[in-house]
Amino acid sequence: MKGQFFALEGIDGSGKTTQLKLLARRLEEAGVPCLTTCEPTSGPIGKLLRQVLTGQVACDSRVVAPLFAADRLDHLLNGEGGLCRAVESGLTVLTDRYYFSSYAYQSVDFPLEWVVEVNRPSAQLLRPTATIFIDVSPELALERIAQNRERAELFETRDRLTRTREQYFKAFQLEKDRERVIIIPGDRAAEAVAGEIWAAVSTLLSPGA
Repeated sequence: MKGQFFALEGIDGSGKTTQLKLLARRLEEAGVPCLTTCEPTSGPIGKLLRQVLTGQVACDSRVVAPLFAADRLDHLLNGEGGLCRAVESGLTVLTDRYYFSSYAYQSVDFPLEWVVEVNRPSAQLLRPTATIFIDVSPELALERIAQNRERAELFETRDRLTRTREQYFKAFQLEKDRERVIIIPGDRAAEAVAGEIWAAVSTLLSPGA
């Protein structure tokens, strides 16, 4: 029996990692077998990406999108641990970012259409049951980042977050005929956001959805 796949998206500081954990707990309590995973992965490409994002390794920005695409393909196909296999085995898989994050972040610097094509293999291999976008203001996102990070990452400035949020919505419009996107207002208490996410996910998991 094939499982489901939900990607939680949002600009950095949107709270998507917290919501990933809360959703996983709700699913487990409901008796739904699930797997939670994050990007970049723990593999060699993922480790390099984390070093690039935190400024430990200098990298031409044109290389970041292909690196993310390569890491994502490894994440999808890497044998027993691959997301494709997990979904095919019946697990409900949750990840805190997927190809829409590349569409939004990398297209701040390069044409969105180019970034979409770089990531097209991932979209063809495994499309999410739904992408859940947690929408917060860049101002709130920066407040949360300051509270939870020792140092900001590559894209964590007000201007970049503002432009990235705009690119998310541009990508949603571009892909509207191929993707199911659910937008959840995130400028609220985590419990309120979690409740709305759970309502959407439980509806999609119900028989006949």
